Amino acid sequence: MKNTGIIFFLIIAFSVSGNKSYSQKRTLYNINADPLQQFEKAIKEAEKTNKHVMLQIGGNWCPWCFRFHDFYENDAELDSLLKTNYVIINVNYDPKKKQELFTKLGFPHRFGFPVIVITDAAGNRLHTQNSWYLEDGKDSYNKEKFKSFLINWTVKTVSWESYKE
Repeated sequence: MKNTGIIFFLIIAFSVSGNKSYSQKRTLYNINADPLQQFEKAIKEAEKTNKHVMLQIGGNWCPWCFRFHDFYENDAELDSLLKTNYVIINVNYDPKKKQELFTKLGFPHRFGFPVIVITDAAGNRLHTQNSWYLEDGKDSYNKEKFKSFLINWTVKTVSWESYKE
């Protein structure tokens, strides 16, 4: 029984230390940025460039946030699809700070992290995506699922003009 407790403790300790080291090596989220100001700047850019905004909400404490970001940034096809159709911002979630943006977006953090929110260039929330549905196995994401998700929320795809006869 004693050995089982020690083994369990070691597994937990290595899991936690592994997650911390993954996120402490880099910074993905600016913890000092005002999320609402980040969003307002992004929607202005989206309006100028005829794109939607993709918010990746999470924190530097979240290993899955880094996995997700690396997944699409290191894939040339996904990275191109994103940059062509979206203004991308990484928004830090801190429950101790003002929550105005998260209230406006319908409390996306209820889905866990990372959570993806797509808005139009006017700042209207079009979709909130629980990233769990985009996962592929234990430690990565599925390219085809994510690619399909991105295509389904582009300006062209959600535009009435695309479906007029």
